[in-house]
Formats: sequence, structure tokens, C-alpha cells
Amino acid sequence: MNLCSIASGSSGNCIYVGSDTTSLLVDVGISGKKIEEGLRSIDRTTGDCDGILLTHEHSDHIKGLGVISRKHKIPIYCTRGTMEALESMNTLGKMPEGLFHVIQADRSFSVGDLQVQPFAISHDAAEPVGYRVNQGKKSMGIATDLGYYNDYIVENLSGLDVLLLEANHDVNMLQVGSYPYYLKQRILGEKGHLSNETAGRLLCRLLHDRLKAVFLGHLSKENNYEALAYETVCSEVTMGENPWKSSDFKIAVAHRDRVSELITV
Repeated sequence: MNLCSIASGSSGNCIYVGSDTTSLLVDVGISGKKIEEGLRSIDRTTGDCDGILLTHEHSDHIKGLGVISRKHKIPIYCTRGTMEALESMNTLGKMPEGLFHVIQADRSFSVGDLQVQPFAISHDAAEPVGYRVNQGKKSMGIATDLGYYNDYIVENLSGLDVLLLEANHDVNMLQVGSYPYYLKQRILGEKGHLSNETAGRLLCRLLHDRLKAVFLGHLSKENNYEALAYETVCSEVTMGENPWKSSDFKIAVAHRDRVSELITV
């Protein structure tokens, strides 16, 4: 089972999750050309994809959807709220019949040999979800665009082998930055994004001996930078009330504009 971040950031997101026989994309918020290039770098192609899992309808998660799905007729899995929001936006162009498959949070479904477990998240979108993808006893999770976390989120992300977790902003950078007040309040609110500190605290609750790798994703271009996100999360882990240090695990930042390492379990 493999996970690779093709792009992750406030300007576009696309994550590959797959097995030897099944390939999935979680979000397609970059151009079709960049998706194709990213997949080729890990010896995959868009034509290999068995499904696109959408977390929600914001442009940094669906930019390449129309082009990719029309060209290859890849099934699209999303909640009814996300599908209806996409239909109302009229930005995808005419889509082939039967591509959309409506899913529900807390109701698992299978694509090939992968079991997909959607879970509800708090974000200012129509009906957003995160995903846990399982193959037998192996599991990988993608959790971005979380306004906050609670025991429900912790339960859905527990026992993972690989996790891609949002570390969107540094609170101080956001507060003193140039964003208008309403946008700062949105990002900091319960339907916004996880800060570096909050991501670190959530990660402390998810650590276990089998955890192989953690990617920090969806970094803000204006209100964060890679070294700060990494150091803040690592500090939270090392100083937190848990038996581990950050050096006990592979923690890396998923880049905005280039493909991450392919992690295999």
C-alpha cells in the first residue's frame, strides 16, 4: 500500500493512495498536466486511476476534476452535499453520465482491493469529509481542512500506518499578516483550518509504535513556511505528554509544488 503527495497547500491539493492493483486520487486541485507529471514520477498514470475521492468542493481541491474525469472517465466519489455544490458552481463543464458516486460519512465502501472510510470534518464547505483508506491491516489517512478536532476525529485516525495531516498556519503569522479581519476569523474558527500547534497536539493523540510516516500538508503560502510547520509540530510531539519524541517517527512536509516521497507499507 502506497501514499504520495503530488501537491499539498492552500493553492492546490492532490494525494495518491494505492495498492499493487488499485489507484486512487484524493482531490484533484491542480492542473491535469501537473497531476499527470506527478503520477508519472511514481510510475503511475491518470489512466491507471480507479477513483477520485473528493473531500469538498473548494477550488484548491477540484481544479483538475473536469479535465481528468472527462478524459479518463474516472469514477468520482463524494458526498451529496459536495456533488450538489459542484453542480451549482457550473465550473466543471459537461460531465459524462454516471461518473458521480454519492458516499456518506461513516459508511465504508470499496474500490478494488481498498476499503475507503469517509469521516465528517468541520470546514466551511457543503458536506466535507476526510478519508481513511484500508487494505487488510494496513491503513492510511488524509485529514486536511479541519476547523478543529475531537474524539471522533481521533477515533477515525487511530492506528494508521501513514497520515497526511493539515498544518495550515502559524497563528502569529496569520494574526499580524495582511489578510482582512473576516478571513483571519474564518481560518481561526471552527470551520477553518488547523494551526501548526493544533496539528501537533492532534498528532500526539495519534502516535503509536507502528506509525511509519507523517506528512504535514495544506500549508498556507502566506501564513506558514515549511521549516516553521515542521519545527512546531515536532516540538509539540517531543514536549507533549506521551512517551515518544518526534525523532522516533518519520515526519516530513508535503510540498506545495513538487511530489513527495512515495511511502510504502
